[in-house]
Amino acid sequence: MPPAPGADPRPLTGEPLAIDLLNTRWIDAAGRHDLLDSLDGLATWLAGPLVGRALGDAPVQADHDTLQCLLQARAALDQAASDPQHPADGAVEALNAVLAHGRRGLLLRPDGPDTYAEVESPAWLPAWLAAEDYLRLLAERPERIRSCGNPECVLHFYDTSKNGTRRWCSMAGCGNRAKAQRHYARQKKA
Repeated sequence: MPPAPGADPRPLTGEPLAIDLLNTRWIDAAGRHDLLDSLDGLATWLAGPLVGRALGDAPVQADHDTLQCLLQARAALDQAASDPQHPADGAVEALNAVLAHGRRGLLLRPDGPDTYAEVESPAWLPAWLAAEDYLRLLAERPERIRSCGNPECVLHFYDTSKNGTRRWCSMAGCGNRAKAQRHYARQKKA
């Protein structure tokens, strides 16, 4: 049964913003998918709770400009996430090109210090926030930014397990398939 209109069809959601943007592409039994291949998909991603929290009340439109900014950021994150601890020069340049479109400002509110994101255009805000979030993940635990252990899967995750040994985007999906394949191989061998 297809997802309801506007429902997020992706198999893995709830990852940090940078990883969530990477996971707008996925593969399943029906083939390859890209949530950002249309403005409707962009609207679905922007309406997600994680993105909504990051954006706050910022006026971001699901338009072609926002889509192009997000696609540039996703491509940069894809390069950087291929080897988070030792990014290639091209990955560094690509991510810095996204980050160059904004900055984090400081201010004092009546209830205390605060920060805000300032971007050259509202279209850059989601892309810039995702790139900034990737820097946060790098500062915390770069070794926990991983791609799924299934070579046929394109999803990424941030390993929050206690011992840091998560291998699969999801145990129910790729992890289960790997276990089934190992079981089948043992049975065939016996």
